[in-house]
Amino acid sequence: MSSAMHFEPAGEWIVELKELQTRRAHARAMGGADALAKFKASGRMNARERIASLLDEDSFRELGQIAGKGHYTSEGVFDRLDPTNTIIGTGRIEGSKVALHVDDFTIRAGSSEATIADKWIYIERMAHQLRMPLVRLVDSAGGSVKLLMQLGGTKIPEYPSWPANALLDTVPVAAVALGACVGQGAVKVLSSHFSVMVREQAQVMAAGPHVVQQAYGQTIDKNDLGGHKVHRKSALVHNEAENEPDALAQVRRFLSYLPRSVFHLAPTMPADDDPQRADDWLKDAIPHDRRKIYDPRKILVSVMDQGSIFEIGRWQGGSVITALARLNGVPVGVIANDPKVQGGAMTLQAAYKMERHVKLCSQFGLPVVNFVDQPGNQTGLEAELDGTLLGATRVSEALHQCRSPWVSIIVRRCFGMAGALHAPKYGEALNLRFAWPSARWGSIPIEGGVMAAHKAEITAAADPAAKRAELEAHYLNMTSPFRTAEKFGILDIVDPRETRTILCDWIEDAWERVKTDRLR
Repeated sequence: MSSAMHFEPAGEWIVELKELQTRRAHARAMGGADALAKFKASGRMNARERIASLLDEDSFRELGQIAGKGHYTSEGVFDRLDPTNTIIGTGRIEGSKVALHVDDFTIRAGSSEATIADKWIYIERMAHQLRMPLVRLVDSAGGSVKLLMQLGGTKIPEYPSWPANALLDTVPVAAVALGACVGQGAVKVLSSHFSVMVREQAQVMAAGPHVVQQAYGQTIDKNDLGGHKVHRKSALVHNEAENEPDALAQVRRFLSYLPRSVFHLAPTMPADDDPQRADDWLKDAIPHDRRKIYDPRKILVSVMDQGSIFEIGRWQGGSVITALARLNGVPVGVIANDPKVQGGAMTLQAAYKMERHVKLCSQFGLPVVNFVDQPGNQTGLEAELDGTLLGATRVSEALHQCRSPWVSIIVRRCFGMAGALHAPKYGEALNLRFAWPSARWGSIPIEGGVMAAHKAEITAAADPAAKRAELEAHYLNMTSPFRTAEKFGILDIVDPRETRTILCDWIEDAWERVKTDRLR
């Protein structure tokens, strides 16, 4: 990793050039040999090793390298430099330029109040104005009471002068939680389009265990307070990683699907998977028995380009799957219901997850493929207490604002309000949708609807179970997708094995639409 060419100091400015080299050496020494050794003993990479692991070799160009606190002799001659604990600069990932904002924990635990805030504000402004993605490698203990000794008093909390929303509206932002990310450190992780945290190593929280103990008298471990198992439920952090290399690899993978900014096109790849590929097992992917479930991820792997699926939020809102993938080399957003979790129903977390993904795809010009098996909104007291319907309403709003080309493949169920949210419905939306022969739709699933509408008749029957089965069979015949296709209520019923070739044909036209939109 190199941020500058190396020259031997010489000539008339040899003294100044030597001082420059010394200052740079002090900056590269970070928190010092002892602090670096202690950090390495914990099994972690230091800040500069993380940068080298993330970026293409020798592509890092550091900015503000010699910012920090200078120490001078009584005669005013430079003695040494205490570097700041924020490292910023630019580099390349797979050849594409990115901006970096990296915390150095070996200097005052990466405290956000022990740094020169102008550095990280500058790199964020630079990423915004030069329209390049930003990656934050966060390992920050947040604020510190020791700041009082430096200031000689307190200060009123305030937001930085740089408006982060302008950045998020313009370029992809990815963040990695690599340690205890507290206060401002947590905000750096969460203010992103994609975030990932290292299991058992990283925590994201408003305040640490000591503050919690003082405030509430509650003794709690930092992982139990803000670790990956907590955020599986909270959905504050998108993904989790096995270790630091895995976390950094996920950032590289995420950015590979996205454009440099909202003014650019996402990168396409040479197509190396046959658009006509048809996996025969897809014909039986959906069980004929409506009560049996299946693995939707296996379907996605079969239909999308081989090896191209990158899932986001695997452990949150599990009844819906959100991912990035490719079709014939073109990046797309993917949504799919998972019947193995809550029957695939729209829960509050699933709604939040789907809303977030729709906004990401719309903002950065990614076409969307939705594999629909939606039984409806989650019901029951817990769902009502959670406010599930409000979550579904927010999905509706996100779909109304979505401008991505969209296609829905209805593979099984599509019922109720949540079923209606399978695609955008704004004025010019094409409502492009296909269905497999296994698809069924309506205002309410047959199984529950029959019991609600014919309760008295079923109860009074000599054999209630047989009567219910008879009524369900009658109604199911009426819900055949072929009846809807007769009225052109669905574009087409397709053999599941045809799905990939249909989507690869669609993506050609969808991508032309994205390109012309970006050129306006």
